[in-house]
Amino acid sequence: MDVSKILAELRDERQQIEEAIVSLERLARGRGRRRGRPPAWMSEITTPTVKRRGRPPGSKNKAVAAAPKGTAVA
Repeated sequence: MDVSKILAELRDERQQIEEAIVSLERLARGRGRRRGRPPAWMSEITTPTVKRRGRPPGSKNKAVAAAPKGTAVA
């Protein structure tokens, strides 16, 4: 393997490690309970999760679905 290629890979790795250290230091500094929206740098780091609203599929009330139309459910 070429020594210059190894050095370039190690420099890239060092840059990634430094970025990870900086983000962990920021998280450690802001450990207190915070209110409101997270800071912009934190939203860049985290990936957005999809939040579904409402009932999960298949969780409808079975008693209402089983009753025939026209009958009252007590």
